Amino acid sequence: MTSFEGGVDDELQGMSRRRAFEGRGREASTKVDVCREASTRVEGGREGFDEVNTCGFPHLEDRDASTSLLMGLDFFGGGILSTEETLRLSSLEKKAMNDMFVILSDVWVDNNETMEKLAFVLDDYESVEVVPSLFVLMGNFCSHPCNLSFHSFSCLRMQFGKLGEMIESHPRIKEHSRFLFIPGPDDAGPSKALPRCALPKYLTDELQKHVPNAICSSNPCRVKFYTQEIVFFRQHLLYRMTRSSLIPPLTEETSDPFEHLVATITYQSHLCPLPLTVQPIIWNYDHCLRLYPTPHTVSNLFISLSSLF
Repeated sequence: MTSFEGGVDDELQGMSRRRAFEGRGREASTKVDVCREASTRVEGGREGFDEVNTCGFPHLEDRDASTSLLMGLDFFGGGILSTEETLRLSSLEKKAMNDMFVILSDVWVDNNETMEKLAFVLDDYESVEVVPSLFVLMGNFCSHPCNLSFHSFSCLRMQFGKLGEMIESHPRIKEHSRFLFIPGPDDAGPSKALPRCALPKYLTDELQKHVPNAICSSNPCRVKFYTQEIVFFRQHLLYRMTRSSLIPPLTEETSDPFEHLVATITYQSHLCPLPLTVQPIIWNYDHCLRLYPTPHTVSNLFISLSSLF
């Protein structure tokens, strides 16, 4: 079996697809046709004729197997815990049956209807017996893209201040809950490249005056809940993956595109396995997008890996 690492060119010629692969020690210009038997046939190449019977993802490695082999290495970024500390956190986790995370996306602070509904949500959680441990508010935080034509940053700063006042008016939530703010793809920032840095301090200063325990994090963001590792990611990933798909996914096992998306990012162990021309990535920080060892949960617009695998 010959394995190729990385596709280079993509040229459509009629109904066939011509692609150049760069493998170990050789380069082959090949013509890829999808046969009726759902196999991929590869013709041409400098070293003769190659036929691919099966084309798929790398095997998904079990998390326990990964952590046992890599014991002592910190891939998550939260520090290495001793065995005693892990057992203590595991015991506390079993007792934290009432802990709850509330995840919201597209919290448009400049939209009155959105703010009214958010106030309604906070009113309901203020009256429950145990308030949520964490509120995760994901962008976009503005109803209009914060691009070069956007000139209302002072108004957006004021709206964040009003959001802080709203949270402050719920004393139980303010005291016992934490708030995590994760920017969306169209929020203010230096570029559209991933990973995205946190929201600018200019926008969130007024908010943090009212809510000191508010955390403005990057996108993606990693959270450790006792022994569980959780990754929050806000991106239009399904749309971009569908647009960049070379061959439509098979529907034998499932026709749900979200399940295909979850399988892709988990088997690739990467949050955004797309070409740099589709989604730029800051190369020095590409490790922030990796999913190895596989975390317990990845939240991308309410897609939970733990419920599918």
